[in-house]
This record gives sequence, structure tokens and C-alpha cells, in this order.
Amino acid sequence: MNEFMEFFNNSDPSNVSVSIKMMLVLTVLSLAPSILILMTCFTRIIIVLGFVRTSLATQQMPPTQVLVGIALFMTFFIMAPTFHEVNKQALTPLFKEEINLEQAYEKASVPFKEFMSANTRQKDLELFLSYAKIERPESIKDIPLTAMVPAFAISEIKTAFQIGFMIFIPFLVIDMIVASVLMSMGMMMLPPVMISLPFKILLFVLVDGWYLVVKSLLQSF
Repeated sequence: MNEFMEFFNNSDPSNVSVSIKMMLVLTVLSLAPSILILMTCFTRIIIVLGFVRTSLATQQMPPTQVLVGIALFMTFFIMAPTFHEVNKQALTPLFKEEINLEQAYEKASVPFKEFMSANTRQKDLELFLSYAKIERPESIKDIPLTAMVPAFAISEIKTAFQIGFMIFIPFLVIDMIVASVLMSMGMMMLPPVMISLPFKILLFVLVDGWYLVVKSLLQSF
């Protein structure tokens, strides 16, 4: 520990500043997956795309890597204004040494809080605020991330499941119709999923399903 402190005391201040910036970048990169999943629209998008694949009953088509890739690029597209504000208000001034690390954290959290609060149900946020015994905040800036992030996460999951339910309905109707027809024909041993799959894919293609799903996701934010 003494050698570590001696290194910093004897080092050039500019080198120490660069070292701190490198540590900051490495810290952000290590937390990037959690930030991407819990503080952006990624959760809602990947859950809805998973529901689409499940409702089609196409097993692994599209592959998981394709769905994750689509979800990532849609996340970057939707979150671009938020990322731009974080870079403008926090990262750029920090790297220019106009603000310190604590000020950068406070400024970077504001755009994320504004995005999350716009997509968080009040009931979910009040749940965590009341459990932590935090007084009702006067503004979005006063809401701690420890309460905002989990409230936003469960709100996103509920919204994604609501969208997924609406996606399931037309495919469920096709499955019921095919099953009823097979039973009326006495074909009990033939799996209805095998017969309904081509019809579900045909319906999805005819209505331009991927366009409608992506459009609905974009309009939901």
C-alpha cells in the first residue's frame, strides 16, 4: 500500500489524471452489460422478440444471436438522444477536466433518470421508495438510482408481457382452428402444431409481422 501511494506521489499529475480516466473507462465497461439491460429499452425489446419467436413455434428461428443483435441496434437507435446528452453533459466535460468525477456521475444520471421515469409506472416507483422509507422526491433528479432502476425494470417487464400477450392471440386462434379441424376429421395422432406452423408463418409474412412488431416497439417509447 505504501509503495502504491508513493507511486502516485512521485508521479507526474498528468499521468495520474490519465490513470484515473483509464480506471473510469474500465469501471464503466465492466458495468456496461448491467447498464444496457436494466437502464435502457433493451429488456422490453428482447422479451417481445422472444415472444414473437415463441408464438410462431419456430424453435430456434430466428436464432438467439439474431434477436439479440436486433435488440442491441434498436436499443442504440432509441437511446441515441440519451447517450448524446450523457456525452455532452458529463463525459466531454470530465475528459476536459472541467468537472470532477462526482459531478460527472450526477450529470450522467439525469438523462437516464428522465428516460426511465417516462417509462416507469408510478406504482412501481412508489413501491421501492416506500420500502426504502424515502420521502416523496420533489423532482426527477432527487430520485435515487437504487429505487429508479428496479422500478423501471419491473415496469419494462410488465409492458413487454402485455405486448407479448397481444402478439400471442392471433397465433393461438390459428392453433385452435387447426386443432378443431383435425379433431373433427378424426386425426387425433397428428400434432396440430405441425399443421398450424406453415399457416402461422404465412400469416406473419402476409401482414409484414416484423415491421409491425418493430413499429409497435418504437412507438411504445
